[in-house]
Amino acid sequence: MTSANPRPELSVIIVSYNTRELTLKAIETLYEYASDIPMEVVVWDNASSDGSSDAIAAAFPQVDLVASSDNLGFAAANNRAIERTSGEWVLLLNPDTETQEGSIQNLLAFAKAHPKAGIVGGRTVFPDGSLNIASCWNKMTVWSLFCNATGLAKVFSGSTFFNAEAIGNWKRDSVRKVDIVVGCFLLTSRSLWDELGGFREKYFMFGEETDLCMRAAKLGYSLMITPDAQIVHHVGASYGGSEERIIKVLKGRITLIRDHWSPLAQPIGIGLIKLRVTVQLLRQKLGSKGDELAKWRQVWARRNEWVEGYQ
Repeated sequence: MTSANPRPELSVIIVSYNTRELTLKAIETLYEYASDIPMEVVVWDNASSDGSSDAIAAAFPQVDLVASSDNLGFAAANNRAIERTSGEWVLLLNPDTETQEGSIQNLLAFAKAHPKAGIVGGRTVFPDGSLNIASCWNKMTVWSLFCNATGLAKVFSGSTFFNAEAIGNWKRDSVRKVDIVVGCFLLTSRSLWDELGGFREKYFMFGEETDLCMRAAKLGYSLMITPDAQIVHHVGASYGGSEERIIKVLKGRITLIRDHWSPLAQPIGIGLIKLRVTVQLLRQKLGSKGDELAKWRQVWARRNEWVEGYQ
């Protein structure tokens, strides 16, 4: 790389799929609030049908835009996009996010100050400013799956004992070690990303960042969240609460159990996930909630698909 084109400090990766207006806003706010950072931005569009690629190219010619003819999924698309970059740090940013003042700068400074964290994230809020807890989680355990399946996690949502994966009523308002930093706003060094080999591409969507974070933890890193880096996250813009989204989430969780749990624990975990779906279906039957009932019937009917996980 020549002196006229020095190595950027930060490589920002945005993978989009049919989120044209949201993606444009994500890029706009990124440049508005983080333009002082030497960075390169790669947007990988996963075969959107809403004109995303043309709109991005017209509005932001400085972006390295890849208009993929196929939907590679979140994991593979991020891997391919990062192969095009050279930054010392890698930031994964969802297309349905909005950068706020100081968010990227503070996250980068936090990562530099906590090298043993390896992977760091920030605080996410909904457009109205209310907390969106889904910037981080703790990993699944037999106990957490039991609490989710039986409803204990919902009844005692403020308890870190019963609602362990969501970390109870923690408002993401303090520095804290976590098991999982979500890929909507995830920063790591390029060296660690390469050491981990990026995402495992069998995770088409959902579960890939959990797998990445668990592999980083096995190397001795202690992942962390800082409240000083806050962004807006609209959540699930591509899939929402659809049947397909639920299927992919379940497939990801089943795959994580098979990849990271002991052979003795695996059937217990998978059984508890089946139980949770069964309970959801029964609740909808008792409540007679039309569309929701039909959705969960389809999820259950397709159980052979999600129980086998990603191969």
